Amino acid sequence: MATTTNYGWSTPDDTALVSQGAAAIRTLGSSVDTTVKALSPGTTAGDVDYYTSSTAKARLGIGSTGQVLTVAAGVPSWATSSSGGMTLISTTTLTGASITLSSIPATYNNLQVVIQNFRPSVDAATMRIRINGITTTNYSSQGNLSGSTSYGATQINLDTANQDNGTSTAIYVIDIPNYANAVTNKFLTASALLNNETTPANFNWGIKFGFTNLTTAISSLTFFPDSGNFTSGTVLLYGVK
Repeated sequence: MATTTNYGWSTPDDTALVSQGAAAIRTLGSSVDTTVKALSPGTTAGDVDYYTSSTAKARLGIGSTGQVLTVAAGVPSWATSSSGGMTLISTTTLTGASITLSSIPATYNNLQVVIQNFRPSVDAATMRIRINGITTTNYSSQGNLSGSTSYGATQINLDTANQDNGTSTAIYVIDIPNYANAVTNKFLTASALLNNETTPANFNWGIKFGFTNLTTAISSLTFFPDSGNFTSGTVLLYGVK
């Protein structure tokens, strides 16, 4: 029996009888069906098909949220991004006298904290931070771009600017590098844009540096205003690869 050139499908010979046509068509149809399915093996939304040889394909199922497509052992695969990515770890509402972000995983290179719509109950309030619940004099804060520092405060003071207590469009962006390191001291940089406490339509802004001589990995961050309570705002904690 004759066959096709590329896939070897069986086809009737030129000398085949007409009565043999139905069986030949069924055989050819089954071959076509099998080959076409092999060329498109996907079964689920998001599947990726890839060649395992010049004529054979395989199905790669959809990966998990946040994964990226990469190559392992010469074939496509899904994997967690190893660098450059940001993952939202938690979202927390600012309320009460303080909030604590606890059980921070040590699986990232850096942390970034975005505090948006911060509004205190007391006018002209600013943000404070403690690390791992430590309340002893292991902290320092500086606003200048260079210089020396000593550790004598019980918290990091992010008094880059004062926030009005009747408006809620303030934002802090805080970067904490190498937070999981258990050998070196830790530091952070914070930039802020806050509503002016006298004329809320105007803005205060500033950059602040915070330091601690703690050498343990950072597993929790506590935020609190220098006076009063939080009345609104959200803290977004990101892990950075």
